[in-house]
Amino acid sequence: MVSEYGEGCGAVGARAGARGGPFPGTRFVPPERPATFLRRERLLGRLDQGLATPLTLVDGPAGSGKTVLVADWAARLGQPVAWLTAESGGHAPGVFWAYLLHALRVAGTRLSSGIGFPAHASRVDHALPARLAADLSGRDTPAILVLDEFERVTDPEIAEQLEFVLHHAGPGLRLILVTRSEPLLPLHRHRAAGTITEIRGAELAFTEGEAAALLETHGLRLPPDTTDALVRRTQGWAAGLCLCALAAQRSADPELCLKECDADRSPVADFLLAEVLKRQPPETQDLLLRVSVVDRFRPGLADALTGRTDAGPILDRLRRENAFVEPLGHAWYRLHPLFAEILRAHLRVRHPGLETELHRQAARWLAGSGTLAEALAHGSAAGDWEFTSGALVDDLAIGELFTGLRSDDLAALFSRMPARADGPAANLVLAGRELADLDLDHGLAHLRRAEHELTTDGADPVPAQLSCAFLQAVAARLTGAPARAEWAAGVADDLRRALPAERLDRHPELTALLLTHLGSTRLWAGRLDEARTVLTEAVNSPGGAATALPRQESLGLLALIDCLDGWTGRAEKKALTALKAADRHGVPPPSRSDLARLVLAAVAVERDELDAAQALIDQTTGPRDGAQDPVLAACRALAESRLLLARGRFQAAVDAAEPHVGTVVPSPWAEDQAALVTSAAHLAEGRPDAAAKVLEPAAERHPACAVAAARARVEAGDGVKALELLDGLPAGGRCGPSLTVPATLVRAQAAARAGDTAGARRLVVQALHDGRRDRLRRPFRAAGPWIRPVLAGPPVREAAREWLTGATPRAAAATAPYAPVVEELSARERDVLRRLAQLMSTEEIAADLYVSVNTVKTHLKSVYRKLSVNRRGDAVRRARELGLL
Repeated sequence: MVSEYGEGCGAVGARAGARGGPFPGTRFVPPERPATFLRRERLLGRLDQGLATPLTLVDGPAGSGKTVLVADWAARLGQPVAWLTAESGGHAPGVFWAYLLHALRVAGTRLSSGIGFPAHASRVDHALPARLAADLSGRDTPAILVLDEFERVTDPEIAEQLEFVLHHAGPGLRLILVTRSEPLLPLHRHRAAGTITEIRGAELAFTEGEAAALLETHGLRLPPDTTDALVRRTQGWAAGLCLCALAAQRSADPELCLKECDADRSPVADFLLAEVLKRQPPETQDLLLRVSVVDRFRPGLADALTGRTDAGPILDRLRRENAFVEPLGHAWYRLHPLFAEILRAHLRVRHPGLETELHRQAARWLAGSGTLAEALAHGSAAGDWEFTSGALVDDLAIGELFTGLRSDDLAALFSRMPARADGPAANLVLAGRELADLDLDHGLAHLRRAEHELTTDGADPVPAQLSCAFLQAVAARLTGAPARAEWAAGVADDLRRALPAERLDRHPELTALLLTHLGSTRLWAGRLDEARTVLTEAVNSPGGAATALPRQESLGLLALIDCLDGWTGRAEKKALTALKAADRHGVPPPSRSDLARLVLAAVAVERDELDAAQALIDQTTGPRDGAQDPVLAACRALAESRLLLARGRFQAAVDAAEPHVGTVVPSPWAEDQAALVTSAAHLAEGRPDAAAKVLEPAAERHPACAVAAARARVEAGDGVKALELLDGLPAGGRCGPSLTVPATLVRAQAAARAGDTAGARRLVVQALHDGRRDRLRRPFRAAGPWIRPVLAGPPVREAAREWLTGATPRAAAATAPYAPVVEELSARERDVLRRLAQLMSTEEIAADLYVSVNTVKTHLKSVYRKLSVNRRGDAVRRARELGLL
C-alpha cells in the first residue's frame, strides 16, 4: 500500500492498526467532555501560558481530570490541535512515529512529503525525526501536538527522538504531554532553561470553589462547610468528588450523605458496594476485600492474602475496566483510597477478626520481598511485635531509630509495643527506642535484658549481636564511657566481617553512626587526634540521606575539636557545613544542629560579637531533663560560660562552666574549660594568684590552660615563670590563632611590664596580624588596661584600625544579630522576597508569579529558614541587611 504519506506506510500501518485498520481514529481525537464537566479557567490560563514554552507537562494521578482539561482547552483554542492517545502496552518506535505523523496530518498540519514514513515497526531511522524537525522549524505558526497517556510510552529511544524533534523544531512545535508519571525526557534541562510549563497534581486538585461549582453541575447546592469537608476528604481528587456527588444525587438528604461519607453503612458506601463490589464475581470480591488492608499490592501479595494463584488476571481485568484499581507501575497496584476505606469497613463486618491476620500475612510477604518499611507497618498493625522487632533487627535497620529521617515514624510504629517484651529482638528495639529518646535508665534495662537473652539463646544471630553492639556504643556515648565504646566498636567490626557486604550496604547508617558514637566518646575522653580520625571517616561515609545525620553530627564534633585547638576559622567552616547539610537533608529534630550552633556561638564570642553569640545559643533547644549527650552539654557550658565571662558576669560564668552530667569518666577538656573560666573570673576580680592556682593541674595538659596560667603569672609579677609556660607550648602549628594570639599578647604584656615598650609594640602588631583573618577581637578586649596605650600608638593603631578598633561590640552586634545564612536563596525565593518587601499578600504574590498559594507558602517557609527568622517583617529587614533587596 502506497499513500500520500510515502513508501512503507502499509507495512507499519498494518502492524500499528487494530482489527485490520491501520490507524484507529479514536486515538486522534480528544475525548468527549461529560455533561457534568466543569470548565476551570485557572488551569486553562496555565495551558495558554504554556504556549510560550516548547514543552507543557500535565502530570497527575489517574482520575485527576487532566485529559478532559486539555481536551476542553484544545476545543476552545481556536486553532488546530493534533491529538494522539498513546497505546496501551506502549509503542515500538516505528509505530509511534507513524501515529505521530498521522496525528499531525489529521489536524491539518502541512508536512513535506520528503519527511517520509517509518519503514519498520520496530525502529526508525534518525533521519526521519531530523527531517520532521527541519520541516516544523520553518513554520510561521507552531504546530500544537498533544500526547495523551504518555506514561505508556516507555521506550527510551522514542523519548530521545521526541526530545530531538522538540529541540530542533524550535518555535515550530508546541508539545503538550499528558501523563501519570514523569516522562523520560530530560526535564531538568528544560527547567534550567525555562522552556517548560508544568501543571502537577496539586494544581489539578479541585479547590473549594471549584468543588462547589462541580457539585452544582450535579444539581447539588450545599453549605460551604460541607463542600470544604468533602474536598479535604477527597483531597480535591476529581473522580472522588464526582463519585460522592453521584452518590449524593441518589440520596434523599444529599448534605447528610456527603457529611457521612464514611467507611460504614453510609449512602456512599452503599453505592460503592452495590455498584462496584457486588457486581464482581465472588473470587474478585474476596480479593478486593483482602487487598484493602494494604496501601499497594502486587499479584504475588494478593495471592498470599487470598491463598489462591489467580490475582494476576483478576487485577489486569479490573484495571482495564477502571474498577477503582490503579496501576502504579512495575506490577504494583492500589485501590482508590475512598474505595479501600469502605472495603476495609465492609471486611470487618463480613469477616470479623480477619483484618489482623491479613496484616500479619502481608507483613511476612513484604519482608520476604525486601519491602521493610511496609512490612513493619503491617506487623505493627497486627500487633505481632516478635515478628516486627525481628524484621527490623534482622535487616540491620536498628540504626534507623537514630538517623532522624525515619526515627519519628519508627517511634510511632513501635509506640503500641508493650514495655515488657520477651525475646532479644523485641528488647533491642525497646532499648533503641528509649536510648534514642535519651531515656537512659529504661534503655539500659532493656539492653541488659537483650544481652542476657542473646547469651542464653543457643543460636548465634549475627544481626542481633551487631545491633546489641551498636546500642552499647550509643549507651557508651551517653554515659561517657570510652572503654565501653572501644569494646563495642571492636565487637561490631568483628561481626560486620561475618556478614555479606551487600547486606551491610543496605544500611550504611549503621557503620556511620558507630563511627560517630566512637568519635564522640573519644572526644569526651580528651583523645582529640583519635577522635578526629574516626569522625573524619564518618564524614566521608557514603549513603546520601541515610547517613546525613551521622555525617552532620561528626562535622559538628570536628568543629568542636578545631575550636578547642584554637582554629576558630576552621571550626566555623565545619559548623556552617554541618548546618547546611542538616538543612539540605531535612534532618529532624532541630536539636541535631545544636552542637554546630554552639560552636558558632563560641566563635562569635572570640570575635566579640556577643549579641550574635546569644542569638545562636537561643536558637538551640536547651538541655533536656534526664540524660543528655555529655559532649553537647560540655559544649553548651563552654559557649554560655565564655559569653557570660565576656559580658562581665563572672560568677554566673563560673556556675555555667560545669556541664553537670553524670558520666563514667570525667572529660579532661571539659574540666579544663571550667578551670579556664574560673581562672579568668579570678583574674578579672584582681586575684592573679588564685587564677594561676586553679590552672596548675591543667597547665601541662592543654595549651589554652598554659596560656591562661602564663597571663596569671604576669599579672602576679612572675614574668619569668610566665615565659617558661609559654615556651613549653606545642610547636609545629598545632595550636590555632585563638591560642597563639593570646599567647603572643601575654608575651607582649610581660615585655611591657619589663619596660620593653618596643618589644611589646612589636608583639602586639604580630598578634594583630595573626588574629586578623579570624577577626579575634576578644583576646585584645580581655587583655587588660596595659594594652590601651600600646594600641593607641601610631604603628599599632594603623594595624588595628581596619578590623579591631573599627568594629566595636555594638557595631558587631548590629551587623550579625541573626545566625549566619547557610544556604543561598534560589531565584524564585528572591522573587517572592521582593514581593514580600512590597507588602503584597500571599494571594497577590501567587497571582503575580502565576503559581499556587501553597507554592508561595512553601517558598516563604524556605526563605524564613534560610534567613533564620519567623516573620515577614524580620525576613525583609534581614534581607536588606544582607544586601538581598
